[in-house]
Amino acid sequence: MAFLPISKQDMVKRGYNYLDFIFVTGDAYVDHPSFGTAILSRLLESKGYKVGIIAQPDVSNEKDIMRLGMPRYAFLVNAGVIDSMVAHYTVSKKRRHDDAYTAGNKTGKRPDRAVTVYSNLIKKCYPKSKIIIGGLESSLRRFAHYDYWKDEVMPSVLVDSKADILSYGMGERVTLQLAEALKKHKDFKDIRGICYLSDTLPKNAEVLPSFNEVKTDKLKYAVACREEYDEHDSVYGRILAQKHENAYTAENGESRDLYLIQNPPQEPLSTKELDEVYSLPFERYYHPIYEPLGGVPAIKEVEFSVTHNRGCFGACNFCSIAFHQGREISSRSIESCVKEAQLLTESPHFKGYIHDVGGPTANFRKPSCKKQIKYGLCKGKKCLAPTPCKNLEVTHEEYLELLKKISEIPKIKKVFIRSGIRFDYLILDKNEEFFKELVKNHVSGQLKVAPEHCSPFVLDKMGKPHIEVYNKFAKRFYDITKGINKKQYLVPYLMSSHPGSRLQDAIELTLFLKKNGMHPEQVQDFYPTPGTISTCMYYTELDPTTLEKIYVPKTQKEKAEQRALLQYFKPENKHLVISALKKANRYDLIGFGKNCLVTPEKTENKERKNSSKFNANAGRKKSFTLNNKNNKNKKQRAKTTNRRGKSKNKK
Repeated sequence: MAFLPISKQDMVKRGYNYLDFIFVTGDAYVDHPSFGTAILSRLLESKGYKVGIIAQPDVSNEKDIMRLGMPRYAFLVNAGVIDSMVAHYTVSKKRRHDDAYTAGNKTGKRPDRAVTVYSNLIKKCYPKSKIIIGGLESSLRRFAHYDYWKDEVMPSVLVDSKADILSYGMGERVTLQLAEALKKHKDFKDIRGICYLSDTLPKNAEVLPSFNEVKTDKLKYAVACREEYDEHDSVYGRILAQKHENAYTAENGESRDLYLIQNPPQEPLSTKELDEVYSLPFERYYHPIYEPLGGVPAIKEVEFSVTHNRGCFGACNFCSIAFHQGREISSRSIESCVKEAQLLTESPHFKGYIHDVGGPTANFRKPSCKKQIKYGLCKGKKCLAPTPCKNLEVTHEEYLELLKKISEIPKIKKVFIRSGIRFDYLILDKNEEFFKELVKNHVSGQLKVAPEHCSPFVLDKMGKPHIEVYNKFAKRFYDITKGINKKQYLVPYLMSSHPGSRLQDAIELTLFLKKNGMHPEQVQDFYPTPGTISTCMYYTELDPTTLEKIYVPKTQKEKAEQRALLQYFKPENKHLVISALKKANRYDLIGFGKNCLVTPEKTENKERKNSSKFNANAGRKKSFTLNNKNNKNKKQRAKTTNRRGKSKNKK
């Protein structure tokens, strides 16, 4: 099956005089099921719609976004796989030098706040066109939200983009329902999984604090955040409404207030529906136009990987998955995954290795418990943290079967697991068959896991289990590894400067690393990305679940110090580590003893030496003076003796 049209010439080859839908995306065009644009465009095509792709349009040239004409039903706009600001800037707000989702790994092919820029440009070129925005950038910015790069609260991206509809979460079902509504000219306002703007409140809507309120009152921002998360459940989630003052300028130039309306989330796709999605005729590679430019690097991580699930009931506070994909788990059938793995072996690039069989969390295939299927996931609670729920059902039987069946496919030498393993879930499984199989056959020398921290207070703010759980897992991992005579290691993901973390907490984590002989090569400084609970904490300095005040490291100096502490062994971090230790009054950790983290800096040594030299010189000077006096006395005594001797001689 050929790639979808990206030009008028492609449309002519297919015999298209028009397109029903046109996707505008901030990523290069990669026709692979790891990319939302690829999934939704192929899904619409499979239902008989004519679909085209405009990837990374030149926003300085209006003709580029008009290259396929105006679609019959709608433009579908996204920023790409990740938020465009995260794609462009590091946590220190410095411009990144590369972009894995662009040909040749080059930056600058998409604008900042791409959804807003693309949508406004389309409205300018095609004022009567329908625009549906979606993807991660839209999903996480659907309400009034704190923007780290502007350091202020911004309105819903639906307001700024002037789009007609916002699709949030995983978009397959909502996209098909919207397509049907547009085709038949039906009202779309009762479709789940969308946001829209309205003059009036729907019946039974839960009203959140308004945009102006959350922009000026941090307590109300935290309250709104908690409500948004509490109602993000397909079983009991209610309609939410948030007033946006002066949200729209009418044609007569008058401003008016509008409500952002969020309908409840769509239900997760069934196994049958997921199987259908992943059986679509993807090319599984980037478009050939990118080959002369060096290809699209992002394909390397996913080309020979199989996604078997969606959703994550782990729901860490700093992660966007829970607010985008949801906490409910949905899984593909074993047969569907095996079929895809067999297809991968037919690729000319295949070398015998499946890089990953995973998803948001690799070892989740079932709902957290039977209760959540009927009643939804518990509000304000987590299935695994700080301690596992008593109703949690733990099993790896089906996942183990999946891995074994893929491993048995001819041409496959090895199957690895690279996406996250929830060690806190794994260690609860009384049946160690999967654990042993994992260590024996599915680790490529290193297994990446995410304890994130060791301070119980910080871990509570992260929504993670306490460090004792990781210690138990690590001990068992190394026991099994030793038992099969392999040299394999755990690579822990660690995070510095998360809300709640003081210098003392960072030092506690540093001492934990030193005690366990761990030298992390990569450390993630907390990044306040849109829409997460941790970002709410960062902005408001409140825990939205309790509304209690918490400490938040915000200055670049302290964030740099906390990060440096976790890599205290690097010479380039020495100055920052010493600065942090002095601030925390931990002089006992600066020195030459075995428990010290760093030795004194050269300047300090020099000062000490100079000080010692001065004291020594002072001593020498004093001694010299005394010696002179003594010598003088001795000479005088000698002269007296001599004179006496001479006089005696004379006599």
